[in-house]
Amino acid sequence: MTTGYGPRPGTGRVRAPLSRSRAALLETLRAQSEPTTLAALVAVAGLHANTVREHLDALVRQGLAQRHPAAPAGRGRPAWLYEAAGSDAVAAPEYAGLAAALAAAIHRTSASPRTDAVAAGRDWGHELARERGARPAPSAVAARREVVSLLDEVGFAPQADARSSVVRLTRCPLLEAAHRYPEVVCGVHLGLTQGALEEFGADPVGTELLPFAEPGACRLHLMRRPR
Repeated sequence: MTTGYGPRPGTGRVRAPLSRSRAALLETLRAQSEPTTLAALVAVAGLHANTVREHLDALVRQGLAQRHPAAPAGRGRPAWLYEAAGSDAVAAPEYAGLAAALAAAIHRTSASPRTDAVAAGRDWGHELARERGARPAPSAVAARREVVSLLDEVGFAPQADARSSVVRLTRCPLLEAAHRYPEVVCGVHLGLTQGALEEFGADPVGTELLPFAEPGACRLHLMRRPR
């Protein structure tokens, strides 16, 4: 028998099926590279805080999620941090911590945090696309599809329309940092998209990222929206 093939061992207990909302919340937890607060999960889920808390409590009871208190920050009880039990992180915890620290530094020291974040992300997007051997695509649609594929590799689990003009980003590898510093983290992600579009020969003008735009996703527009 070949080692590593076949299903993972069972847990010895049968779990009740998860509702669609609860399963989506669990997938969000599994996509995170660091423990996440209730507030950040509420922002991406589009549900009431009490509803999200009930789902999280149920996931913890079922052994699908874990929670522990955050480090104290001032007076009052510390917030709970949640993470999926036994999940494989999209990025190493050290990377998530570094990214959050850099976002905080830009937010604190930059005169224009969003502008600087977009510029940094743009450089990153150029680099990522070049690493993948980017060449000008035969059409704008083809270029956008290349960018969607790149975003999938990075870990955003994109869902694009037929022409890849509107994309739902259903995962965020840095959700907690994005919730705390959206102008920085989301700015980097917007710049990443713009830089990649340029490498694939498309015009990035009009590209727009709407953070936490709908339940379970941010919305990315890869071409100018009609006004």
